[in-house]
Amino acid sequence: MKTKTFTAAILIFFFALISSSSPLKKKAISLKKAMEENPYPQISAIPVPKGFKRIASDKNSFAYWLRDVHLKKSNTVFLFDGRRKTNQKAQFAVLDFSVGTKDLQQCADAIMRLKAEYLFDREKFNEIAFFDNDGEKYPFQKPFSRDNFKLYLQKIFGVCGSASLSKQMHTVNILKNINPGDVFIRGGFPGHAVIVMDVAVDSNGMKAFLIAQSYMPAQDIHLLINPSNEVISPWYLVNDDPMIETPEFTFRRSELKCW
Repeated sequence: MKTKTFTAAILIFFFALISSSSPLKKKAISLKKAMEENPYPQISAIPVPKGFKRIASDKNSFAYWLRDVHLKKSNTVFLFDGRRKTNQKAQFAVLDFSVGTKDLQQCADAIMRLKAEYLFDREKFNEIAFFDNDGEKYPFQKPFSRDNFKLYLQKIFGVCGSASLSKQMHTVNILKNINPGDVFIRGGFPGHAVIVMDVAVDSNGMKAFLIAQSYMPAQDIHLLINPSNEVISPWYLVNDDPMIETPEFTFRRSELKCW
């Protein structure tokens, strides 16, 4: 009888320990929550690597606008249909932009979205234009309203992609000149593309950059970690490496392009 009573007492203590009121479980939940939450409100708040400082940018530039992009508190990437993306280890933070409810805003689409959002925000409506793979131009037309802008983007996402965007952009030498807004892009069916969100430089002229992506299927735009260098992640260094390894795709450094 005493043995049974002792065993019952141990079980009661064990279940109390793992119950929701348990300090140990509360601590575990707190740690998990901290891992799933992003402490930085926007791109410009993300610390640069030691010894680096952000490059200067004009207040009216795309680079300045990208730095001001807000980040979600949650670090979870969701697909267009509300499901969690299977791979939740690629992102450092999630950009505060809607993904929509259709499988449209994929990799190149997300980049066109950011560029178009910048131009719309600055009321440069006549500069909002993209080309399909045959070279046909699709300009944003009146009325210049937010509702019409959303409809325009859906159309663009349907007719344009990495292949057409690659043709629209111009090659950049990464060692000599990389700026926020530039794009690593491999045109194809499918291809892939990521956008440079910020650039920093040290006293020796070495540069570091942040990159963001969407992917297939359509998903939240997210800032990527650096899988090759945990010390400076999410920053990437500009160096002599011929390849740029991202969590889900590897680019050649020669695939950097600008608008």
